[in-house]
Amino acid sequence: MDPACRSLGKPTRLRSWSSVNHSRRRQARVCPPIQLQNLQQRGRVRGSLGLAGLRLAKSMSAKQISIHSDSQLIVNQITADFAAKDASMSAYLSAAHQLLRKFQAYEIRQIPRSENSHADALLRLASAINDKIRRKVPVEILSQPSTTTTEVYTVRYENTWMSPIYAFLIDGTLPTDKSQARKLRYRSARYTVINDVLYKRGYTTPYLKCLTKEQGDYILREVHSGVCGDHSGSRSLAHKVFRQGYFWPTLHQDANVLVKKCDKCQRFGSIPHIPAEPLSPIVSPWPFAQWGLDLIGPMPEGKGQVKYAVVAIDYFTKWVEAKALATITAARVEDFVWTNICCRFGIPYAIITDNGRQFDSEVFRGFCTRLKINLFFASPAHP
Repeated sequence: MDPACRSLGKPTRLRSWSSVNHSRRRQARVCPPIQLQNLQQRGRVRGSLGLAGLRLAKSMSAKQISIHSDSQLIVNQITADFAAKDASMSAYLSAAHQLLRKFQAYEIRQIPRSENSHADALLRLASAINDKIRRKVPVEILSQPSTTTTEVYTVRYENTWMSPIYAFLIDGTLPTDKSQARKLRYRSARYTVINDVLYKRGYTTPYLKCLTKEQGDYILREVHSGVCGDHSGSRSLAHKVFRQGYFWPTLHQDANVLVKKCDKCQRFGSIPHIPAEPLSPIVSPWPFAQWGLDLIGPMPEGKGQVKYAVVAIDYFTKWVEAKALATITAARVEDFVWTNICCRFGIPYAIITDNGRQFDSEVFRGFCTRLKINLFFASPAHP
């Protein structure tokens, strides 16, 4: 870490730069410009600069660092060769020692000013920069001393659904019950921990951040009735939260409960007027026993003035029989069923069709009755 400090004309506004050499599998150098405000004393400037460099190295997950400084005072105070008599410098020194304890190993040594040319080059670049030249120089502004502590309120969630999974992935902790331990192993295979945060992983989905029930309720309220909420239904609401990258086991149940409790959804939501009725599955017991019959057209007229077609599909094998027709009458449909179905595949057990007048006629009904074919009628949209 190469701290350098120079005054650029204003006694209350100083610009300084730090470069951090950190080693994690490979060595890299990062040079972030840092702007210091309201720091007039040189010792405070160097102290704030050093703490900023240490925080940067920690945020990059550095394990081992090498600190180089041309300031004899800073180096000897950190190595305890010099004593910090000023109260503010003692605060900077205490903060620096707390940050250094977070690294596995560190080295600090004093270098001559001539070897600190990298920081000096950044200083000259900033002082001689031309406003007409396009540049990208990110600046971090420190508006207060680095020793100022901020109040942080930690919210801890104990004994949530994530606790046993997290404990197993981090420490390998398992329940004493063997069956519960086996279930936890299988369940934990679908989860991973990244930066102390539990994520759920899938084959075709990105990592989903795991939340507690309280956090999930807040996310549901924001998506449902927040600034961009559209008061969508429970299924759509759950899928929106899923696409945002969140997960908890009771996501769909909580979304359903929230929509039912929403006052606006209950007042202004659309009410289905169709009576509830259980679905009747259509099952074919064996091949060519049950056929679906329908008419299509009119289509562009072809040879023989044909512009319609009668189509039959077997429900078991999905075999298709079709015939082009010039006119669609009950006699034509009867001839098609006898020639293309009965004579080729045998007399079917049932024929399912819509309520077309060609099928719901005395001629076709009598034909099915003579051959003991069950004639059923379905919705015109799904014949």
